[in-house]
Amino acid sequence: MIIDLSVHIDDRTPAYPGDPHFEARVAGAFEHDGYEGHSISMGTHTGTHIDAPSHMIPEGASLNMTDISRFVGRGRMVDATQGFSLDSLKLADIQAGDIVLFDTGTSARFYDASYFERYPTMPPDIAEYLVGRQVSMVGLDTCSADNTPGFPIHKILLSRDIHIIENLTNLAALAHQEFRVFALPLNLSLDGAPARVIAEIAA
Repeated sequence: MIIDLSVHIDDRTPAYPGDPHFEARVAGAFEHDGYEGHSISMGTHTGTHIDAPSHMIPEGASLNMTDISRFVGRGRMVDATQGFSLDSLKLADIQAGDIVLFDTGTSARFYDASYFERYPTMPPDIAEYLVGRQVSMVGLDTCSADNTPGFPIHKILLSRDIHIIENLTNLAALAHQEFRVFALPLNLSLDGAPARVIAEIAA
């Protein structure tokens, strides 16, 4: 079974405060050109997206410098609907190279203004534990891993080359499941990019 963990992108897709909104313009129409086409404009952190180290770390690697195998791996879903817990994380059998996803329940408010104003963030001890376990990527169903100046959680993870996936959805469908994650961003030589993220649940 395949579960889509990505939000839909259109002109209703909310953007992180200060980021550009998605915009699509007609670049070809059947009646004039014989085909349909569009040009699109959006930020590198629009919708479900992946942060590369260069997003927060000077001289950090951009997405195109990452081995593509890093974007695919065994997934572990951690229930954080009652808050982040180091004890719960330690029970998740996390191994090196895993892609760890946190379900906070926040994605239910994706189209509400409160999604960007009131959301749980990862404590430093959680981030440091993930670094110690040598995970490949960390994903959340929130707009950011941080809500404090200086983005300390981003820096803990990205400085250790652990990519961050934000604005995930449908994570509750992965509860008590074994699955693989495929999180493939656009191949940009930039700080981040929108991604189609899916989970394949083991038969």
